[in-house]
Amino acid sequence: MPSAVPNAGSVALPLIPILILLWLAGTAIRIPLLVVPPVVPLIHDDLHMSETQVGLLIGLPLVMFAIAAIPGSLLIARLGVLRVATVGLATTALAAAARSLAGDVWTLYAATALMGFGVAIVQPALPTLARIWTPTRIWLASAVYTNGMLIGATVGSALTIPYVLPLVDNGWRPAIVAWAVPGFLVALLYAVAAPRPKTANPAGMPQRWWPDWRDPLIWLLGGTLGTNNGLFFAANAFVPDYLTSLGRGDLIGAALGWLNGAQLMASCILLLMAERIQRTVWPFAIFGPLTVVGLFGVVLGQGLWIVASTALVGFAAAVTFVVTFGLPAILSPPDDVHRMAGGMFAISYAIAVIVPVICGAVWDITGVPWTAFIPVGLCGLCLTVFGTMLSLRSAHQQ
Repeated sequence: MPSAVPNAGSVALPLIPILILLWLAGTAIRIPLLVVPPVVPLIHDDLHMSETQVGLLIGLPLVMFAIAAIPGSLLIARLGVLRVATVGLATTALAAAARSLAGDVWTLYAATALMGFGVAIVQPALPTLARIWTPTRIWLASAVYTNGMLIGATVGSALTIPYVLPLVDNGWRPAIVAWAVPGFLVALLYAVAAPRPKTANPAGMPQRWWPDWRDPLIWLLGGTLGTNNGLFFAANAFVPDYLTSLGRGDLIGAALGWLNGAQLMASCILLLMAERIQRTVWPFAIFGPLTVVGLFGVVLGQGLWIVASTALVGFAAAVTFVVTFGLPAILSPPDDVHRMAGGMFAISYAIAVIVPVICGAVWDITGVPWTAFIPVGLCGLCLTVFGTMLSLRSAHQQ
């Protein structure tokens, strides 16, 4: 299937400003999600949460990603992709800041769910915008906004403990508010500066929105991204409390920083070779198993070996994430990108949502901290299998 054919909704636009807009949106929808793990111990103590409740807190945005993915596709078809992206960015930032007002677990969950809804409707908008704004550079555009997502994950995890918390007297509430500010600015930029698609259809896209569930490609995409996301979010959720249980809370900042920072390094490398790795088997055959190797290092290692192992997990997961995330814009016809993306996200986050909850439940049931990583390791194995199947199928479509 052609991957770079201009369509009726395409517009000839300067490449660099468009890539910046896509990168900023990717960053804005990841920062609010990944600022929570560094302050989980503080939230845990303040709101008296169990480990299962911690898992629910991490998994709740993923619930919304699954529930709202297809409605996001509908909104794009009816209201226009740019309007949906702008409203989604604003909703994400507002709800992210509102988490600071939580007086108990349930109000924290409510704000987190609304934030997840905002992110969920932006996610299918990004590949759709990439297809409209950069019809001949879709590979590059996809790599750029996924790079932004990984940078958003990295800065929140790496900078919160050493820099943000000291500035706000070690309070998790003002720290969360501070990290919501960039999202407001990006939403404002989209509202006033993003180019509108020049088409007869004011929505900028055709009106179809319901995914074709008979297409095996949607299920392979969903399964691959789901195991990848489940692995990544569960690792971010339970590394801090796991290190605390070992009496090595001093390693939390470094471990989370490298878990997410290694993803950034991988993404930057992939920017230079995105068109050479898409639709190939080796990213999954090599880096899928390496996520499992890294998890063994987290459980069996000590000191800096744990930090190095989290870096391996982050780097390996980033390779498969970048390859998978951009595929809807590549493999779909121009008028079907939002439908394919919506279906992929619905399936993937339906899979990923349960993983952190299972991890927390396993820990609570066994009372043994390292057992929380057993479901994470199984995700790494499934990622390898599903990703390899997806790559073989994608290669046959060229």
